[in-house]
Amino acid sequence: MAASNRVIDSLRLDDTFLTEEHRALRDVLRRYVRERVVPYAPAWESRMRVPDEVFAEMGDLGLLGLSFPVEHGGGGAGTRGAVVLNEELGRSTFGGVASSVSVHTDFSALHLSRAGDGEQRRRFLPGVLSGRRICALAVTEPDASSDLTRLTVRARRDGDCYVLDGRKTFITNANIADLFFVVARTGGPGRHGLSLFVVERGTPGMAGGRTFEKTGWRSSDTGELVLDRCRVPARNRLGEEGEGFGWLMRGLDHERIGLAAQAVGLGEAALAETTAWLRARPAYGGTLWDLQALRHDMARLTARLASAKTLLYHAAALADAGADPRTHAAVLKSSIPEIVNDLAYRCVQVNGGNGFVAGSAVERVARDARFLAIGGGSTEAMLDEIARSL
Repeated sequence: MAASNRVIDSLRLDDTFLTEEHRALRDVLRRYVRERVVPYAPAWESRMRVPDEVFAEMGDLGLLGLSFPVEHGGGGAGTRGAVVLNEELGRSTFGGVASSVSVHTDFSALHLSRAGDGEQRRRFLPGVLSGRRICALAVTEPDASSDLTRLTVRARRDGDCYVLDGRKTFITNANIADLFFVVARTGGPGRHGLSLFVVERGTPGMAGGRTFEKTGWRSSDTGELVLDRCRVPARNRLGEEGEGFGWLMRGLDHERIGLAAQAVGLGEAALAETTAWLRARPAYGGTLWDLQALRHDMARLTARLASAKTLLYHAAALADAGADPRTHAAVLKSSIPEIVNDLAYRCVQVNGGNGFVAGSAVERVARDARFLAIGGGSTEAMLDEIARSL
């Protein structure tokens, strides 16, 4: 793994915004990523999935459910815990691993703590927090993505079940998940007609669709979910009918902060790799680092990332203090992935051929960072969110 950035480290953001428990968590995660992710993730990229045993191993170490309340069996680390998790997984330079793990523990299963009742939490959470039951979030449809009010997958009540019909797509963990958190329409059009369900693998009427080969995030599994008269027990509905949009938006705010943290981790890794390359690469009687234009590039990118990371930590601390994270999440999601995409492009450029070779850390960061400006709410959708608050 790449070394830390001394300029960003000098800001002492951990000391300012994190508790002693958060800092200890970072140490554990950094060691785990160095020893158990980085050496094996190239093989996971080839298989286009994170092995099931990785989830179980992380569960045994208490690294899943960090943002869940302690009373639900989680770590009680809040939004800042999610930031540390996503940042350290991103720092590995394997964005697919970060996405697969964070979708399981932060972006889907957290709905059990927010909207689930005691019986649902007792039934599902032990397997989720131990990593023995992998989770996925099924929201996007072939004809509906950023505009969630256009979702059309139907859920019709039939006795003690709901019958679900339709197709979900672009689902991270689609082929390895045991539990799918599915948003479906139980009422009329618009946001008030949506409800949230847990659909267990093996439920009659549930099947997989296409599996996607992606430009980036290659170590995460992405596919479809086909629901054809899929009978889901009514006890698997989270919250009341018609509340699904509200629960989904609460989850998206947390997700967007986590994705911004992934971007920061990827950006720091790319900067460290590139700075080391420039210092070592002979050129023109010295090294590439002796060229002022290239040094200034790294300084400028470091300054932008340091500013972005400071805002990220401030927003996460405010969320943990009870502030409404919606606008903060949109600001972070609209800006930090764009900053890191610019950063990754420049790092590839100054690495030359080394930055364009498949499998190099900088090339991988450039691929994996690209989706962070798309998934979880595109930059354009986030800018519109901010504009509504102006």
